[in-house]
Order: sequence, then structure tokens, then C-alpha cells
Amino acid sequence: MSIKTPDWVKNAVFYQIFPDRFAKGKNNTSKQKFNPILQPWQAKPTLDGYKGGDLWGVIERLDYLQDLGINALYFTPIFQSASNHRYHPHDYYKIDPMLGGNEAFTALREATRDRNIKIVLDGVFNHASRGFFFFNDILEHGDKSPWLDWFKVEGWPLSAYDGSKPANYKSWVDNRSLPQFNHDNPDVREYIMQVGEYWLQQGIDGWRLDVPAEVETPGFWQEFRDRVKAINPEAYIVGEVWIDARKWLDGTQFDAVMNYLFAVPTIAFTAGDRVDKELLNNSEYYPTPAIDATEYAHKIKELFALYDWEIHLAQLNLLDSHDTARLLSIAGEDIDSLKLATLLLFTFPGAPCIFYGDEIGLTGGIDPDNRWGFPEEKDWHQDLLKFHKELIALRHQYPALQTGTYETILAEKMVYGFKRTGEDSELLVLVNSGSESASVNLDVEKTNYQLIYGDAKIIRGENNTLTLTLNLPSRQGCILG
Repeated sequence: MSIKTPDWVKNAVFYQIFPDRFAKGKNNTSKQKFNPILQPWQAKPTLDGYKGGDLWGVIERLDYLQDLGINALYFTPIFQSASNHRYHPHDYYKIDPMLGGNEAFTALREATRDRNIKIVLDGVFNHASRGFFFFNDILEHGDKSPWLDWFKVEGWPLSAYDGSKPANYKSWVDNRSLPQFNHDNPDVREYIMQVGEYWLQQGIDGWRLDVPAEVETPGFWQEFRDRVKAINPEAYIVGEVWIDARKWLDGTQFDAVMNYLFAVPTIAFTAGDRVDKELLNNSEYYPTPAIDATEYAHKIKELFALYDWEIHLAQLNLLDSHDTARLLSIAGEDIDSLKLATLLLFTFPGAPCIFYGDEIGLTGGIDPDNRWGFPEEKDWHQDLLKFHKELIALRHQYPALQTGTYETILAEKMVYGFKRTGEDSELLVLVNSGSESASVNLDVEKTNYQLIYGDAKIIRGENNTLTLTLNLPSRQGCILG
């Protein structure tokens, strides 16, 4: 079958927002104002407690995001929930009141639409929470509850809070705060489908699906896609799958996945022996041992072989997320490692995604330490911010970096190079991840390459021949066009 993914995603630069930690609104116009007890904004993050970031704050930061070059936002969950990360959903039709409620979401949608910024929400459809009405009714009424078949009850009594007793119901990774839906129940299936449809009707542009591999009911994600696309054919469906995702990327389910298979080799190549293994807690996100350019080229070739090219152009490419330590911390706070990996991120096929704060040097370990409040401007790494703005601007400027073909042209020791070719431009990207400067020779068809980004010395052959010699400084990258 012919696979088709949303065109807008191929031109998108995403910014991942963890709402409780990004921005606290100062100009809240809502009539419903609350004064909850909050942790100090710059206090060390904890599993419990809130810092008070909200959607009003996001609205006030749209100028910053647009100036950065962002044109798509991915929000971790924003529905009502009794957790600061909101992966414990209570009500799929209500925006959490601490985030400003549905009123703030409507204002955000209007503000982003005016700026042509897309919104993708996090869909937590594998499990609910103990506070979800249908499950709470079971806790209250036991086997007399009319919602008994919505979950996977295995015995009585249920123990939702006392860990010394059997939970007696299925929960995600045996976390009794996250009861799993019974997706074989047609009513559950219909409920989730309607939630997916409802928020598209409210103006969102797509769904990021949390742990979708856990939903094994035949045809579930096929129906979800059909119903989502019936409302908006250009809606984006991206799954949280950390491994080979061919099972879901057949054109009938997801448009893309979070591309951890790109992140891992990219970090192993650019950060190398600087990687702090103490900050790696997931075997599927384990960018070590260090690899050289030849091995990196091999990994990229393997990645491209997995999926249709249309899928690659829509992949959600990332280097870290709310589920990993911050890349800058993983790389031992080596700025060059972050810059080299980010250069590869913004020149790779697919939609690049920045985890909030990475662009200004935010650090953090394994969650919840990766979820610090967004720093005050005086604490921003201004050079890193400038670096991100320049790369994002180049990606927007050159369509070849968005939808052009990708061809590896060099893999020698610690120097990796590739060519992106579009209808109106051809770019060469070279990265020297080594600790020593390198001189490389390139046989090229085009004779008038110019340095458009980075630090490299070009030495042309006699009579402007089709050979370029580049002197690349250590731990640097460049783009020629």
C-alpha cells in the first residue's frame, strides 16, 4: 500500500513542554483563579508536588518560542490528574484546573493558530488512574459497580493503596496507581475513540500515544487512525515506541514514532566516552559504548532500512525527553557534545524535537530530576540559545533539510558526512567528533560549495576541480551549500 504522512510534520520543528515546569502565567484572565500550595520554582524537582506552570504561561512565552523558530508544540499530558506529570488521568475531557482548565486551552489554541503553531497532545490510553471515575466507582461499590468490565479485575478485595496486600487488578508495570483499561470491552474502545475525536474537534493537530505497544487488542490502533483521520486527514499520530516499530508503521496505524533509534547512536558518536552511565536507566536508551563514524554510518543505514521513506520524513526525532536524563548531563555537561548531536538532529530527515530548556543549557538527571523549572533569563546559556536559533533558521530556509534525500558521503575515523538533496538545493553536512582536527577530501559533482554554517576551511582543487579538501577543527561541524 502507499503510505502517506502529514505534510506539515515534514516542515515542523517541535518543542516538548512539560506544563508544570515551563512557565507560570502572570496575566491569567480567567475568572476561576486558584491559590494552591506550590513548591518554589527553582527547588529540586520531586515526584510529588507542583510548581505551578500552566497554559497561561505558555501563551505568554509564545513570542519566545516563535523567535526560537518553533512551529509545533508537543505537550506531555494536560488532562485533570493527581500527579505533576499527569500520566495518571482523572478526566479525559477536562484540562487540569491547575493548568487553567478548558478556558486556558481554548485561549492557547486561538493564540497558536494565529501564529500557525501546531499542537500535539499526549494520549494516555493504555491506563487510567485510581481517581478516574469509572475505576473509582469500582473501588466504592466492588462487584456491584456497573463499570466492572472496564478494567481487569482479578480478585477481591481490591487494594488500590495498601502495597502490603495484592492489588487484585492489572496495572501498568504493576503500578497500582495506573489501572489498565480492558481494551477488549467495546465500551472502553468507543470511549477512547471518542476522546481522540473530541480533542481534534477542539482544534488539536495530533496525538502522541503513550505506551501504545501495551494495547494488544486487534484492530484497535487501526480504528483509532481511521477515526482520527476522518476528522483531520493531516492529523499527526506518533507512538511512544523505543525500538524497531515496523509493526506499527505499516501505513494503517501510526504516522511515526519517537525516534530513539536515531538518538542512541547519535549520542554514542558525538558524546563518546563522556557519557555518564549512571544517568542511563533504560536499556533501549543506552548510548554507550562510544562509536566511530564508520559504526555510526552503519547504524544510520540500518535505521533507514526499517521504514518507508514517507515514514522517515515524519519521524519525531529527539535526543532526550521527559523519560530520560538531560543530554547535557548525560554528556558530562560537555557543550560540544550537545552541539554536535543537535547539528545532526536538525539536519536529519524527520521533525526535530527540543525538550524544553535544552536550548538554554538546562541540566538534569533521571526523572524527576530532568524536570526542573525553566530558568530565569540570567541563567540561560546564551551561546547555546543562539546556536539553536541558527540551526532552526537553516532548517526552515533550506527545504533539502526537510524533505531532501539523504546520502552518506564520508565515514572516516571520527568524521561523518552526508548530503541532503532537494529540488532547489544540495547541502553537505560534516561532523568531526574527534578530539583532533581532521583533513578530508571529498569528490563532488558541484564545484561552487560555500560554507553556510560552522567552522571549516575549504581548499579547492586546481582549476576548481571536483575535489574539495576540508580542514575540520576538532569537535566541530559544518554545513556547505
